Amino acid sequence: MTAKDFLQGRARAVYETWGKRVPGKIAFFSSQDSVAPDLPLVALKGVDDRYPPQKKSFMMLHYMYEHYIDRFEWFARADDDVYIRTDRLEKFLRSIDSSKPQFIGQAGRGNSEDFGLLSLEFDENFCMGGPGVIMSRETLRRVAPHIPTCLKNLYSTHEDVEVGRCVQKFAGIPCTWNYEMQSILHHNSSGNRAFSGVLKSKEVHSAITLHPVKKPAFMYRLHAYMLGLQAQELRQESLLLHRDIAQMTELLQIPRINKNLAPGVPIFPEDESSTGYLGDHNVLGATPDLNRHRPRTLDEVVEWDFIAKSLYSGMHPNPKRRTESSLKEGLTDVIREIMEHINNFSRQRGRVIEFRELLYGYMRVNSLYGQDLILDLLLVYKKYRGKKMTVPVRRHLYIQRSFTEIRVREIVDGVVPSQAVTSSPRVSPNTTRRFSNATGLDRISHRVKSLFNGLERLTDTLASSGQVQPPVGSRKRDRIVLVIPLAGRSETFMRFLRNYEEVALRQDGATDLLVSMYVEPVETPMIVALLDNLRGRYPAARINYLQLYGNFSRGIALDRAIKSPHCQPDDILFLIDVDMVFTSESLDRIRHNVIRHRQIYLPIVFSEYDPRAPSTILAPDWTSATTERPKPTDRPLNFSAPYRITNENGYFRQFGYGLVGIYKADLLRADLQGFSTDINGWGLEDVKFLENVIALNQRGNQRLQAIADGRWDPFERVAGAGTPPPPSEELAIFRAPDPSLVHIFHPIHCDTSLEEAQYKMCLGTKANTIGSYGLLHERFIHSQPLQMFARRQGQNRGTG
Repeated sequence: MTAKDFLQGRARAVYETWGKRVPGKIAFFSSQDSVAPDLPLVALKGVDDRYPPQKKSFMMLHYMYEHYIDRFEWFARADDDVYIRTDRLEKFLRSIDSSKPQFIGQAGRGNSEDFGLLSLEFDENFCMGGPGVIMSRETLRRVAPHIPTCLKNLYSTHEDVEVGRCVQKFAGIPCTWNYEMQSILHHNSSGNRAFSGVLKSKEVHSAITLHPVKKPAFMYRLHAYMLGLQAQELRQESLLLHRDIAQMTELLQIPRINKNLAPGVPIFPEDESSTGYLGDHNVLGATPDLNRHRPRTLDEVVEWDFIAKSLYSGMHPNPKRRTESSLKEGLTDVIREIMEHINNFSRQRGRVIEFRELLYGYMRVNSLYGQDLILDLLLVYKKYRGKKMTVPVRRHLYIQRSFTEIRVREIVDGVVPSQAVTSSPRVSPNTTRRFSNATGLDRISHRVKSLFNGLERLTDTLASSGQVQPPVGSRKRDRIVLVIPLAGRSETFMRFLRNYEEVALRQDGATDLLVSMYVEPVETPMIVALLDNLRGRYPAARINYLQLYGNFSRGIALDRAIKSPHCQPDDILFLIDVDMVFTSESLDRIRHNVIRHRQIYLPIVFSEYDPRAPSTILAPDWTSATTERPKPTDRPLNFSAPYRITNENGYFRQFGYGLVGIYKADLLRADLQGFSTDINGWGLEDVKFLENVIALNQRGNQRLQAIADGRWDPFERVAGAGTPPPPSEELAIFRAPDPSLVHIFHPIHCDTSLEEAQYKMCLGTKANTIGSYGLLHERFIHSQPLQMFARRQGQNRGTG
């Protein structure tokens, strides 16, 4: 049931999402003068859109009776702001006898404001119209002839109350008195903001209908999420079928190398070169087992992490840490699925089991097989049949989340291509093959592909208000500007310029250089001479520098550089330090991972340990400036060859955020405004910048709230200039180790005049660059003074 004003909004969203998946027929009932040629619209004669829609509701039931009473077993009445899981609805209704009078819905008796105004007896109720009302054929057959009578005898202004009264009087049945209907036909009392937040919740996963979905954008968003759940269910079903086949072949004693049930009757008729290929059976058919991986040496043992209020790991640099959000979400998903499985037959058994808390657990990830979990859960056992009881119980669970095959889908400008590129060794690498929707697992692709039919308009709005990023292969090579804050260090800068010349100028050709230097009497003239010499040899290159005065501040140096006219809004800025070495792969990764208005790139760089001889490290005078170290320019580096990455010569600096790839237009957004300029020296400005980006992303749900409150309609963005701009867009943070970015070792001096937080960070960085854990262990074992110092520290803690 809809209205003329909602036909092109809510009604269309319903029809383009779940409406076309109804296992029967769907019709939109509206007023007499409503017109929508591309919708299955029924314009009810003599009916207008006035509220409350009592006449419209009754005439809709009468129309269904006159035209469809002998064609369908069930008849559902719903508003245009409801989402229905049609597959679950069919399964639910097929379990109920449709030959009997049934009136199914969420029972209501009115709120406190309606108390005494609905003319209901103490034992009477009505089915709330919002989440949906379902009638069997027999109920509609009994009620429909009396609809004129019901219309002449209205006792309230609520159409669902009057429909319930009419059914009670002429069909002799009330709405279902069932507490479970609150979760089956779910109504969210948040109003316009309903379903605008996180959708991964028990209510959304267990419901058949969800109400209200007031905005079309939320309907598309909810449908996309539901399609993802259905695809997940299909993959799980396929996995179980593969395991059944594996078990049966073992019981039938069919050798693994034999792929035939009988001569000429293959178990899997299609191989990996065919569109009907059902997946790698050796992977998908493997039986879950915590002992699938059998280590042969100590190094092959996969250690367990202990999960409690904190996460404890034996191999992590931080052995006790807060549980990561990704692990929390994964545990929540596992526990929800386990509880659904436990309660599958709760109605037959007369009991229900509820989850209370996770007491403790163990977790490990094997890259070949999957994630193993051992969980100890506190549950509540509630028996409601026979002798009622409520008892707390503990349950120990052994779970394996198996890795399955890799499936890749490339989406170009929001469109799923009808052809897939195969990498099978039996097929030419340049060959494309069409998906066949009639075979096996490809039905998933067919069902998920329908998502994009309804989401095509939403892609350009909710994802980004800017241009859709073109595929990498066809994307123009955006210019990169390397921005370097500098204070002295002319010898190190000389090495950086050699690196820049060989990689950026000779190989790339689309990378500029902008140096923001603090003037020092001795070294600045040398640095300027180096830059002028390079500009003279490459006159077409954009090589610029700024000169700053005062005490060094990395934040100020970066701020002046990014706001200078030497870089344009559509340039990619890569903020880099003079100690770094990069290759052409680094520049390619920057272009691939920085997406305008959508994503910034924070690479995790490889940081070199102290390259001195191991015998000198941790010597009594290791902090002394007189200890000989190789100069940065003493060691020749091949900038075109990959750096040798080992555990002995360096580590990936996960705690560093100083290197950033971002478009200038994104960096200077009004809600970001570059780097903090109130920090002196090195450090902390990168952490504050990252915190600002994270805070910006946390405000991203304001866009959904703006849609819910009616302050922004994404579908009207292209209509004209009168539409208000959308709220702030999120900037996703892409962070990954980049072995082509190497921080060359240099002595670290921590100035005691720094702020406490900066000084502490500096000492931590200095300690991390001493050497590998193996080297430190060796030095500790062979150092008598260090062992004595450790014993004294332990004794002091014991007596303290």
